[in-house]
Amino acid sequence: MTQRGVRRVVLIGGGIAGPVLGMFLQRIGVEATIFEARAAPLEQEGAFLGVAPNGMNVLAELGVARAVQARGAVCDGIRFENARGRGIGVIDQRDAARRFGAGLVMIRRGALHAALAEEAARRGVAIRYGMRLEGVDCSDPREVVARFEGGDEARGDVLIGCDGVRSRTRAAALPGAPAPGYTGLVDFGGFARCPGAPLQPGWSVMVFGRRAFFGAFAAPEGEVWWFHNSGEPAPEGAAAPGPLRERILALHEGDPGWIADVVRATPEVLGPWLLHDILTMPRWHAGRVCLIGDAAHAATPHAGQGASLAMEDGMLLARCLRDEPEPERAFAAFERLRRPRVEAIVRQARRNGSRKAVSGPVAGWLRDRALPLFLRIGAAAQERAHAYRIDWEERIA
Repeated sequence: MTQRGVRRVVLIGGGIAGPVLGMFLQRIGVEATIFEARAAPLEQEGAFLGVAPNGMNVLAELGVARAVQARGAVCDGIRFENARGRGIGVIDQRDAARRFGAGLVMIRRGALHAALAEEAARRGVAIRYGMRLEGVDCSDPREVVARFEGGDEARGDVLIGCDGVRSRTRAAALPGAPAPGYTGLVDFGGFARCPGAPLQPGWSVMVFGRRAFFGAFAAPEGEVWWFHNSGEPAPEGAAAPGPLRERILALHEGDPGWIADVVRATPEVLGPWLLHDILTMPRWHAGRVCLIGDAAHAATPHAGQGASLAMEDGMLLARCLRDEPEPERAFAAFERLRRPRVEAIVRQARRNGSRKAVSGPVAGWLRDRALPLFLRIGAAAQERAHAYRIDWEERIA
């Protein structure tokens, strides 16, 4: 179905939200072009993430869930341990497909980007690489113009910022928007082969260590995918130079020994990544420009929902543009429908992260005593997030 009001859309950012939105727009007969700052697809870029059942259901609606799952692995569940290696909780995901319609899929970030970009391009969504946004011109009430470094420009009926937590679209079109806030945690990660690690294939283990947090997933073919979170008082400290491997090993001294084995077996330690979020913004849109995904409501990884929320955004915004030909009214409907869900998850992610790093032995003792209760609350929040579904056929009220 061709839109009366919106026929050409400029999408800034080709990571997750951009290709998903582009494919849904293509479904309703809207021409979409993605402009990506990276010079080319980088399948080995970054670490890994989980696409939750609610995100996989969005991909299933598009018919690309199998292509994504083929590049990743289903996670059967998550075990939680304290610094002594004692189990403190389990979230069993083995019946997720029955309960939620899809399972939790672990996948390398670069592989997910590549799978989505390839499928979008196959369906006719143009992707232009090496296009770094420089400014947005909204002076003409009939269209919006994106200007890129080097002098190129693109015109569309609307422009959607899908360019992540450091969004240039947000800075250009909503200059008064609050900047993402540093949460006090820094992230590292890597991929290793460590046959001696006591990890069950298809399961994740999360360890609340004495001074830092460590998570590992036993991926197919014997590889261990891992990440580490630790507290840093300021971004400058997190970015300070120094041997990354030695910093991580020191922070996990006294924790289960297999953690050090995995870190030592890692050819290249990835990071550091400073973890930022956006708890709330006054508005996500201005005129013919709208933000989605991390550009509007960045969440830290601690709730496991960042990628899936971006996918949901793409599906719902396309539905709003399908049903409401006036762009600003479509954007207002999108924001009204999305804000309660995403901001609740951003807050939950920050609460989860606050328990990952402790300031000393007393704080660690108190945290460990409260962890079983925290995990029950977190598991209930995760179940609500996973059960959420968007009905593509439903009309925007």
